[in-house]
Amino acid sequence: MLTPAHWLYGAFTLLVILAVLFRRGVVLLSLVGTLLVAWVYKGSFVDGLQAIFNANLVAANELFSIFLIITFMVALLRALKDLGADRQMIAPIQRLMVNGHVSFFILVVITYVISLFFWPTPAVPLIGALLIPPAVRAGLPAMGAAMAVAVAGQGMALSSDYVMQVAPMLSAKSAGINTAAVADKALILSLVTGVIASGSAYLYLFRKVRNPDLYEDDALNQMAVMSAEEDISRCSGAEEKWGRVFAVLVPFSLLGVMLYMVYTKIHGHGRLEGANGAAFIGGVAAVLLIMATFVHGRFRALERISEHIVEGFLFSFKAMGPVVPIAGFFFLGNGDFAGAILSVHKGAPAFLFDIVKTMQAFIPANRIVTSFGILLVGMVTGLEGSGFSGLPLTGALSGALANSSGFDPSTLAAIGQMGSVWTGGGTLIAWSSLVAVAGFAGVPVMELARKNAIPVIMGLVVSTLVAVFLW
Repeated sequence: MLTPAHWLYGAFTLLVILAVLFRRGVVLLSLVGTLLVAWVYKGSFVDGLQAIFNANLVAANELFSIFLIITFMVALLRALKDLGADRQMIAPIQRLMVNGHVSFFILVVITYVISLFFWPTPAVPLIGALLIPPAVRAGLPAMGAAMAVAVAGQGMALSSDYVMQVAPMLSAKSAGINTAAVADKALILSLVTGVIASGSAYLYLFRKVRNPDLYEDDALNQMAVMSAEEDISRCSGAEEKWGRVFAVLVPFSLLGVMLYMVYTKIHGHGRLEGANGAAFIGGVAAVLLIMATFVHGRFRALERISEHIVEGFLFSFKAMGPVVPIAGFFFLGNGDFAGAILSVHKGAPAFLFDIVKTMQAFIPANRIVTSFGILLVGMVTGLEGSGFSGLPLTGALSGALANSSGFDPSTLAAIGQMGSVWTGGGTLIAWSSLVAVAGFAGVPVMELARKNAIPVIMGLVVSTLVAVFLW
């Protein structure tokens, strides 16, 4: 039986969705909703105030490993930048860009790989400064270069987030399921979506690729030259030597991490998934950070490493901070977390699950309708511009709708994750990190979002159908 607190929770969930539709922030609604739902349920305003703090504390406790892995990876990237190793890692790739067609696929592959490990936002400046200019010089239109980077990084890599597992962890926590199940399915769906989207984008660009012009003196080429000169002037001979060492050491170390994780997954012993996988990657990143900082600064490394870690924390909290109160509100709707939030030790409510269970008679028990419904909810929540804020909602809905639809909740969570991250992560809306991609490519961001729309939506539709018939 639904109580007034259930109806209030449902009302605030709808308000959150409406706020996203109108491109408004949802943190305030999440905090007020948590307060009022707890107040009505417990009958005490003081308990409502405590619930706000508890909800954020529970969410922060569940999500802090995410903040930490982001921190170490960003700190490592900053340390590599000190040595010039970040640029040396991808400098050899420039020589392979012999024409616009090859350049498009090189951009897709390199952006995907780098973004898997470092996330697209810190990776875009590196790719934009060093790989987009030679790609354009080889004959690829600037719009085509921007589409390749956005689809591969902000879309394909970020939507699976298979290495750092921030997105699947958010989805799985809210659905009350194992992170690995969501991560594996999200990886497959992201690849399907990415292949369709990048393939469609390439077909659109095919006739627009021009002959290589190695002597074109445009703004992009000037940017590349200035960046190279800056590196030369900044790095001493010893630093340049160590930069070369780390330009090889870091990629091979991270590749070794991936291969070892795949090995443990296949052989089924000591599997490094979810929190264990994140801890393993974070530990490797921390060791590489210590080594890179020491060879750059020697005894100054004692202070410099602190600066890098602070920069990493600042980046992670700016990127993920608003997710905590939003996750706290949706954790309140999950019976696994509601007890801790409401200080109820037995018989804790599951507001969202109870609402969906009551309304099951009105929800079509159709796999296609349910899957595309979750995809649409994900895309709507992605309109707020980050792609991650909607994952607690799509995850919670996936867990609630799983029984009535006949789906495994991990499948629905992966579908919702595709919709949210591909939309808000930076492929379909201009008020997202797509701005950075457009800026480095020198193209209008609104035009880039419009060009991405048809390829990305085609990819999402196909990947959702694959999920329906595969799982």
